[in-house]
Amino acid sequence: MTITHPLRHPPLGDQLLAQLRSLIVRGELSVGTHLVEGRIAERFGVSRGPVRDALRQLEIEGLVETRKRGVFVRGLSDSDLVELYSLRGALEGLAIREAIARLGAADWTPMDAAIEQMRAAAATPDPAKFAAADLDFHSGFYTLGANRWLTATWELHRPLFATVLEITNTDRDLVPVAEDHADLSGIVRSGDVDAALAALAAHLDGSCGRIRATLSERPRPQPAF
Repeated sequence: MTITHPLRHPPLGDQLLAQLRSLIVRGELSVGTHLVEGRIAERFGVSRGPVRDALRQLEIEGLVETRKRGVFVRGLSDSDLVELYSLRGALEGLAIREAIARLGAADWTPMDAAIEQMRAAAATPDPAKFAAADLDFHSGFYTLGANRWLTATWELHRPLFATVLEITNTDRDLVPVAEDHADLSGIVRSGDVDAALAALAAHLDGSCGRIRATLSERPRPQPAF
């Protein structure tokens, strides 16, 4: 007898959060849109509890804001992206410094696996899987550095980076991007802190530039709620 297991899907609340985040980042929900819990719950077929939780998380991420009359879309502007990547550079630079300090005890297996997953996703291509593997790779620096507070800060912002990367990776050749990650890994493994930080800066500058260019072409949003 063949035993089958039910397909596992993210909880409805997580799915809702991901969809709202994507709508905002893509510009399909315009800045200033009033996000009414009841309307969102009805549109997505969920209760108000998950909607409330999703809006709370989006406010933490800076994509919405609470005003006197409710919750409104704040959006993700070009200057937001620049600041977001500046923060990421500071966090990841520290993670790499701490990873190199612990180089002798480093287990690179998860990061090597992430590179192979990026290569496979690039060949398909599968932008969503590539973005997930991309961020798994970068999360590896935090794991190697073993600073749990630094890791927790990165994990707070990771979902937003996942969304912007997935959008940016659509309709482009991802093979060179995968190899760029392999090169970065090799430089960090060399133990040369200055070279590693310079490579990281170039890597993130390239990523930020591509995302800014892609999101600058977002279509004019239509009323959604």
